[in-house]
Amino acid sequence: MTTQELADRYYELFKQRQVAEIYQQFYSADIVCTEPEHALAMGVPTITKGLEAVLAKSKARQEIIAEVHSFFCSEPVVGGNYFSVAMGRDMSLKNGQRLQVSEIAVFGIKDDKIVSETFFY
Repeated sequence: MTTQELADRYYELFKQRQVAEIYQQFYSADIVCTEPEHALAMGVPTITKGLEAVLAKSKARQEIIAEVHSFFCSEPVVGGNYFSVAMGRDMSLKNGQRLQVSEIAVFGIKDDKIVSETFFY
């Protein structure tokens, strides 16, 4: 599978909110996730290693969301073994706060798997 094919499939699954399927199909067991330094202030680690840890972080984030009002993901842009998308959500948290988040995500591909993800927000 080419990086473009993987990126296109990621995009299609994300639009359908099939995030669990993305993790299952495309994430390497050795994934490394990097968040910006200011994420620490929100209780999010800047580096997460391994699929189990990434899944746990994702689950913890989902548990604080009461409702997602809208979400978006741009079509992927591919360069070599990387692709990027712009993505975001408008959501209400369980604490009553309404939050709009926009970010750029860059994914590194090796052997048909996502081996790195870096978020900019």
